[in-house]
Amino acid sequence: MDFETVMQELEALGKERTKKIYMSNGAHEPVFGVATGAMKPISKKIKINQPLAEKLYGTGNYDAMYFAGIIADPKAMTEADYDRWMDDAYFYMLSDYVVAVTLSESDIAQDVADKWIASGEELRMSGGWSCYCWLLGNRKDHEFSESKLSDMLDLVKNTIHDSPERTKSAMNTFLNTVAISYVPLHEKAVEIAKEVGIVEVKREKKNSSFLNSYESIQKELDRGRLGFKRKYVRC
Repeated sequence: MDFETVMQELEALGKERTKKIYMSNGAHEPVFGVATGAMKPISKKIKINQPLAEKLYGTGNYDAMYFAGIIADPKAMTEADYDRWMDDAYFYMLSDYVVAVTLSESDIAQDVADKWIASGEELRMSGGWSCYCWLLGNRKDHEFSESKLSDMLDLVKNTIHDSPERTKSAMNTFLNTVAISYVPLHEKAVEIAKEVGIVEVKREKKNSSFLNSYESIQKELDRGRLGFKRKYVRC
């Protein structure tokens, strides 16, 4: 499948209702409004194709950029490639669900995510924290440094309320993910969630959302999810 064919197929799959949802979350034109599940048949035909992924990501079309993440080759991408993708990720659904997800399947994931978290830029930080969420929910506990994750929990405790809005949301998810998916720090994460309390995330043209990590963790524990790991990160 070549670039033109993929773009035509994505456009044909677009739905006005889905487009409106994406745009209400921060997407802007060009966007077709393709449900992520509807992309599966095309991705099965293509499998992995990094040159095509680069072309699609470069369009600035939200659906094409999302699809690029599905067919990208994470291990073929360099740190410079990930930085370039992050530069073009103009809202959180790209930074956290395309770039961070793709990065999480690479061998340089933690190194790049660490730099993004330290960057001071809202979406880079959000992408960095999100990448750790995808990593923790998929990789075995022994692949992480317990002391490093412990320091990251302290950073959440000390800075979450003063962080940029999207970063707050990703940090909150990180807290939940450590508590459920990284057993060695389960108790510490629960304690910090209690201390952090309710986190207000302000959103443009929408009401604020209020995140309660402690409650979210308890719900997951009630469902017997402690130690949960997913088989795949990308769909």
